[in-house]
Amino acid sequence: MPAWIDFKALKQKLQFAAVLRHYGVEVKAKGNQHHGFCPLPNHNGKRNSPSFSANLEKGIFQCFGCGAHGNVLDFAILMSGGSPDDTDDIRKAALHLQSTFGVPQREKPKAPKEKPHPKANETPLVINAALDFELKTLDFAHPYLRTRGFTDKTINDFGLGYCSKGYLANRIAIPLHDEHGQLVGYAGRIVDDSLISEDNPRYKFPGARARKGVTHEFRKSEFLYAGHRIKSPVDDLVVVEGFPSVWWLTQHSIPNVVGLMGWSCSEKQATLLVSLVKPSGRVWLMPDGDESGERCAESVLWQVSPHRFVRWVKLQAGKQPTDYAANELNVLLAR
Repeated sequence: MPAWIDFKALKQKLQFAAVLRHYGVEVKAKGNQHHGFCPLPNHNGKRNSPSFSANLEKGIFQCFGCGAHGNVLDFAILMSGGSPDDTDDIRKAALHLQSTFGVPQREKPKAPKEKPHPKANETPLVINAALDFELKTLDFAHPYLRTRGFTDKTINDFGLGYCSKGYLANRIAIPLHDEHGQLVGYAGRIVDDSLISEDNPRYKFPGARARKGVTHEFRKSEFLYAGHRIKSPVDDLVVVEGFPSVWWLTQHSIPNVVGLMGWSCSEKQATLLVSLVKPSGRVWLMPDGDESGERCAESVLWQVSPHRFVRWVKLQAGKQPTDYAANELNVLLAR
């Protein structure tokens, strides 16, 4: 099994100045900023112009001649002739830096242990049982989703609506279906972000409940949001973190989009991702452009890239898929 790479820890421990020197760059720094000729082998601008700039403290670089930019890992990938979008190139460069600069390897983080099966004298436990009811009083005309740019068709297709009472009161109810298409619960998205707190999270998921001598428990890690909409393996599958990203990309005519419902990809979700893509197909990973998005990318890359081609579509810092217009999305997902 390949060594686990903690990409975030690796980038934090690397000193960009040392990496630059390793690749033959003479570091000329003023404070934390280095300026000089672009050392990248695929530079297609002027070679005699100091167009390359690197922030040694933040570990980022940009060439104003060829347009290349990124972090210290991206720099190492480009210097080796690879692509920051190729999962194999990412791993090769990371392993090289890890061994060259003595950054210790870490074992893959252990997944949370599943709860043990109940003993004979305990209440039986059932995971993600199909619901025997549907919410009937949802307000499909509530303005929240429309103010975010979602159309009536998208709202209807995903069965979204405002819930005014019960467990999901004052939230947008989101139907959740398992891989077989069974309705196994509802998530609730708060409509007033100013009310978000530790006790009142942005999203609320079903809690455990006892019924007729059986404990029912909901686990989002057991399926993919909108995964049931894909009936057979596809050539291209887009993976995002959250619900709105699934709605937004689907609304903009991008097919086969599924959500992890968070940054973490469980082993079951990884297995489902592989099963939804043809052996010759591709997984387009589009997490948010933040720290959790990086963790999401690492979680999927580790588990899925050994089985299917995975391309990490990196968004601008602080951006989410819903921040991009249709033409921008098509450029990012150029196939």
